[in-house]
Amino acid sequence: MHKIWFIFLFFSLTLLRADTNTTCDDDTTITNIATKTTLDANNSIENDPNKVEIYATHMNAENEIVHANDDVIVVYKDYYLSAKDAVYDKKTGTLELFGNVRATQGDKYQLLGDYAKLNIADKKREFKPFYMLEQKSQLWLSGEQGNIKDKYYDVTTGMVSGCNPNKPLWKIKFSSSNYNGENKWMNLYNARLYIYDIPIFYFPYFGYSLDNTRRSGLLIPVFGLSSDEGFYYQQPIYIAVNNWWDLELKPQLRTLRGFGSYETFRFADSNVSHGSFRTGYFQESKNYVNYNSLAHKTHYGFDFKYENRDFLNQWFGTDLSGQSGIYANVSWMNDVDYINLSTADTINNVTANQVLSQVNMFYNTDNNYFGSYFKYYQNLLLESNAQTIEKLPTLQYHNYLRTLLGDHLLYNVDLTSVHLYRELGKKAVRSDLNIPLTLQTSLFDEYLNLSYQSQLFAEHISFNGQAYTGQEVGQDANAYKDGMFLRQYNVFNLNTNLTKAYDDFTHTVVFGVTYTRPGSDSNYGFYKSAPLECETNSTADVCQFYTINNVRETTALDFSQYLFDKEGEQILYHRLAQQISYTGGQSKLGEIENELDYKITKNLKYYNDTFYDYDQNLIAKTLNSVSYINQDLTLTLSYLYKDTFLAATSTVPRFTKYMTSEFSYKYNEHYKYFASFNYDIEASKKKSAEIGFLYSKRCWDFGLRYVENVRSVLNTDNTASSYNDKYIFLTITLKPIGGSEINYKSTSN
Repeated sequence: MHKIWFIFLFFSLTLLRADTNTTCDDDTTITNIATKTTLDANNSIENDPNKVEIYATHMNAENEIVHANDDVIVVYKDYYLSAKDAVYDKKTGTLELFGNVRATQGDKYQLLGDYAKLNIADKKREFKPFYMLEQKSQLWLSGEQGNIKDKYYDVTTGMVSGCNPNKPLWKIKFSSSNYNGENKWMNLYNARLYIYDIPIFYFPYFGYSLDNTRRSGLLIPVFGLSSDEGFYYQQPIYIAVNNWWDLELKPQLRTLRGFGSYETFRFADSNVSHGSFRTGYFQESKNYVNYNSLAHKTHYGFDFKYENRDFLNQWFGTDLSGQSGIYANVSWMNDVDYINLSTADTINNVTANQVLSQVNMFYNTDNNYFGSYFKYYQNLLLESNAQTIEKLPTLQYHNYLRTLLGDHLLYNVDLTSVHLYRELGKKAVRSDLNIPLTLQTSLFDEYLNLSYQSQLFAEHISFNGQAYTGQEVGQDANAYKDGMFLRQYNVFNLNTNLTKAYDDFTHTVVFGVTYTRPGSDSNYGFYKSAPLECETNSTADVCQFYTINNVRETTALDFSQYLFDKEGEQILYHRLAQQISYTGGQSKLGEIENELDYKITKNLKYYNDTFYDYDQNLIAKTLNSVSYINQDLTLTLSYLYKDTFLAATSTVPRFTKYMTSEFSYKYNEHYKYFASFNYDIEASKKKSAEIGFLYSKRCWDFGLRYVENVRSVLNTDNTASSYNDKYIFLTITLKPIGGSEINYKSTSN
């Protein structure tokens, strides 16, 4: 007997009821009904979204019940179902599937069960038992029964995991769950986390997302335990109502220290701009403040960042052809602990004693550049920054390089004016004008390039405001008088650039000689008295406004060479630089610099930069770094040595000797090991260290690392102390749901 495939089309409940008087007694009758349904479809319902197509090896009908057997396939919307047997009730519009039921929805989900029931009219589906696999995340969910209507799923008594279903390493069991297929959000109730078959944690409610869509909710918490701060708990809360902004709240508790919260507001106000605003507050406990002699009982501050790549046209409705931009990075805090307390991990925190805030704006065309820069310095070791000089603002105009006489004469103009402001003490406006005039040519078919530059420089300063007490004691009467400085000096340059290609590499050699000769200087008012004052007492207040450097007669020799392979990748870079001075009272030979960047093999690289002092017959500074990098191993070692040739003091050592190292190794597809070590050799002090590993599988990650880090705090006498933090971090991630990091911290002074 030949197999015959029948097509049966079902429509909405209304259409099916129009056929209730038809009787079906044999295969021929079924064929007639199918033909009749097809005709109806051709007339008006061919594109009905609720139609169902059934394919089977055998099909028969009795009264209003249709039986399909062997190799049953059902197509309904974006569902494709298969089963051993199927029964369709025309009167109720119910389709039942029996035996090894499989269902696939598009390319997103796979559903399995022994029994399935579909109500075409009510758009309901029922599976017993229920199994669903989300294709992209490979997360599966199983239960005793699953009910689906439209894109909403309800499952009773089951479990969920991202591991192998046969023996999952982790699973979450639940009494009930629901899933929204539209927003990809899953809710579990009475959830119990198991590692293998061992219960670990109980959640009355647990919700998670199956995609990366921004949505409001709780983020992964952070737990910790500290020897001096007690139990640490941070629970981030994420709020994302609109697609152009979000808000992250990070309340935290340190049981032996205090409590606080940090909030970050992020926004994208246009397609060319974005920014963020963070603020934080932490309240110390009285016992902790007294025991550690902290300067403040509360720590607070804010950080604001903003970037806009076309603010003039966007804000002022202009149609300028040039490019405009604004960049803001503004910070303020009452002390450095505002930074230290922002996270449970202080390893990557920058805790400098001075905080710089800046706002930069510019407008740029092919010929001209206009800039405005605001800089504000906050010294965290001072009770008040009223006497700190701020640059509010600096204005700049730059006219780009222009040429005359067939590109032989070049010139450009740069004008800068800065407002030096402070709340207490003298203030000033200082303006600089730079005009370099360059005459250039080449000889011997461009093998030799010659140039002469006449550098014209002018600076003017005007003062305002009152001097604070003691500011003018012992200073010249002209110290804060308006002044003018004029300078002209000469620069001669000779250089050659030679390149030759070989079979396996290309060699490039660059050699240059630059001779600088002073011209003439003229100074008036402030610029007559300030140099004398600052030569004998460089810490005098007036010297904060004086920035003129002497131009000395020198010759600078510079030699560099490059090697490139056939693909154009750099193999070697080598540079030698030497300065010769002809000014009396100064060493004739300056420090010679030797710089080398050598790619020894495809993976091995060495870098060295060394300065040698002839007068001392000693190395003044050297930096050495060697690195090996391939797809499995990364190893970097570096060493910095510096000699100031000055007598050491209690706060400033003569030598700097510092070593850094980083290591990571991917042993196989599961194990990765890593370590780092940074050590101050001169101070015999470990600055930071880390060692750990990460074990990763398809459905989970487990990591353990030990970390040491030195951080600064502000004491009651406005001095900085160093604290050594020792951490143990435990990281557990259940893919694709997420995870958490737990740490233990021990602190010593």
